Amino acid sequence: MDSTALSRSDSIVLIPTYNEKENIAAIIHAVFELPRQFHILIIDDNSPDGTGAIVKDLQKQFPGALHLMERTGKQGLGTAYIAGFKWAIEHRYEYIFEMDADFSHNPKDLINLLAACKTGGADMAIGSRYVTGVNVVNWPMGRVMMSYFASKYVRFVTGMKIHDTTAGFVCYRRRVLETIGLDSIRFKGYAFQIEMKFTTYKYGFTIKEVPIIFINRVLGESKMNTSIFGEAVFGVIRLKINSWFRKYPKQGN
Repeated sequence: MDSTALSRSDSIVLIPTYNEKENIAAIIHAVFELPRQFHILIIDDNSPDGTGAIVKDLQKQFPGALHLMERTGKQGLGTAYIAGFKWAIEHRYEYIFEMDADFSHNPKDLINLLAACKTGGADMAIGSRYVTGVNVVNWPMGRVMMSYFASKYVRFVTGMKIHDTTAGFVCYRRRVLETIGLDSIRFKGYAFQIEMKFTTYKYGFTIKEVPIIFINRVLGESKMNTSIFGEAVFGVIRLKINSWFRKYPKQGN
């Protein structure tokens, strides 16, 4: 798709990066080759491997469509997305996506997530690994079980009717992010994903799960570890308790 066509879009894909030089150019090209126009915002935490420099070079090829936010150091997934959300709201994008840089999320699924929000009535669309069983490729069985049962546990504690509560492949309508109070989001790691879904759910927005196949990264190093799951599992109790003392004006449709 030529850069002129790419200069106009109501949708932006936020991709946080830290040492993703093996994947970043390929994922950018894959998004821009889709039949639907998406813009991209890379939020790079000063990657020592030169990820940011690769993005800067590609910006010449995709002017007005590829954006880069450079931060001073590794500050966590949650803060990267919050910064990206604020940028996207300021620039008036209507559909705002979270996606990983490592191809564990298939860029082609952006089309289905967008459709769920644009024509399917969803305020938040989740690329779900577990809504139709367990659709995970190349993960060790222990990690699959940990992720699957963590989501089941979160669903039980919070009351959310969501199968994949820790999913990181999401489309938001702008009004969700404008409403939920981004500065009140406390978690920084993967529990951030749970908090975003829980807060959206408590406000009464419509949430839909779109089945995807999650494929573990081939290139680069994973940032996932057991402590991240620990935060997700134990933090959700605090999240639930705190919700008893907070008002969530129902939005609905």
